[in-house]
Amino acid sequence: MAGIVVKPRARILHGHDWVFSSEVLKVFGKPADGDVISLKDGKDHLIGSAIYNSRSQIVARRFSRRKQDLDQDFFKRRITQAAEYRTRRHVDPRVCRVVWSESDGLPGLIIDRYDDCVVMQTLTLAMDTRKDLIANAIEDIFCRASAPLAGADRLPGGAPPLQSFCIIERNDAPVRKAEGLELRTNVLRGDAPARIEVEIEGVNFELDLLRGQKTGFYLDQKCNYGIVAGFARGRRVLDCFTNQGAFALTCARAGASDVTGVEENSENIAAAKRNAAQNDLKVRWVEQDVFQFLRAAEKSGTQYDLIVLDPPSFTKTRSGLRDALRGYRELHTRAFKLLSKDGLLATFSCSHHVSDAAFSQTVSDALVETRRSARRLRRFEQAPDHPVLPTIPETEYFKGVLLEMMPGR
Repeated sequence: MAGIVVKPRARILHGHDWVFSSEVLKVFGKPADGDVISLKDGKDHLIGSAIYNSRSQIVARRFSRRKQDLDQDFFKRRITQAAEYRTRRHVDPRVCRVVWSESDGLPGLIIDRYDDCVVMQTLTLAMDTRKDLIANAIEDIFCRASAPLAGADRLPGGAPPLQSFCIIERNDAPVRKAEGLELRTNVLRGDAPARIEVEIEGVNFELDLLRGQKTGFYLDQKCNYGIVAGFARGRRVLDCFTNQGAFALTCARAGASDVTGVEENSENIAAAKRNAAQNDLKVRWVEQDVFQFLRAAEKSGTQYDLIVLDPPSFTKTRSGLRDALRGYRELHTRAFKLLSKDGLLATFSCSHHVSDAAFSQTVSDALVETRRSARRLRRFEQAPDHPVLPTIPETEYFKGVLLEMMPGR
């Protein structure tokens, strides 16, 4: 097997699974992009098998610590293990992230299940060239019609078998460009419905899996909608960057006295309105840039008792960190000015390059600037179907806090 020898101080020798181009000592055997390769240290010891792409800054991504190929049996085994792990974490198997890249030993592969539809992303060249093998494995594992599982009431992971089976390819993520891959969206297997309905925290959401955000929904927030809604009863709620209305609708269902959802994307606002009508929930939807809305609300003296800040990532690169922190500071400063004397702020960041410490400092700076004091009620984490590997910091990108304003300070 062709492969590479890594330099003595390469991060893969300290627990990480990536090899950057600057960490390669030499290449042997003329591997082709997308191949499975051997990884060796300077003493010719095997340190694992990896996928290779010379066109990427990350030239190798380890998926096993022993010699291993990427065949269909391998994919069936790893995907089954991932599904069963989610069952042990008490994740609803009908709506969840079944596979999350390096966190499940499948670098660049994402598999999300929305009841009878599976959405797949292949974000690395090696996974992309093997997507038919992966689709076959998914069908063998999750489809009722598959011979090994015919008549089964439950599948690996505890989910009911797929009834009207479909696999959607959502390979429109810009990160694919770093691997030299084109962006595309297709239906790989079965017939994809125009929209699919799923229930999350007692609210029915109508999702467009071919055109919706990411793979159709923000699954990393799934556990937090109900937590935040638990504080909403009797409160005036403002949901900023509402997307398809998840926080706004769960808060309305929980008994909020008034709910406003702000989102500048017209398609998201239309989806939020459909979801509100379907659940018979009253929300005032505002199609506007959030920063413009907050500035206008401050001028009018409007106040809220619970504000949710769940923006998209403010930076995808380390070079954009300074501008991202400036944006977070302005966002929080304006939100604190709108909170009632004992109001609550639920705030989140999904920017990996914004560390937890930097995010906390930005929130603290905004409190100082607005002369407000607050207590932290809890921290938020990404949902358990997005597991974190301590040796791979990139698997932990999500952070958030719930703050309670302190009156009379």
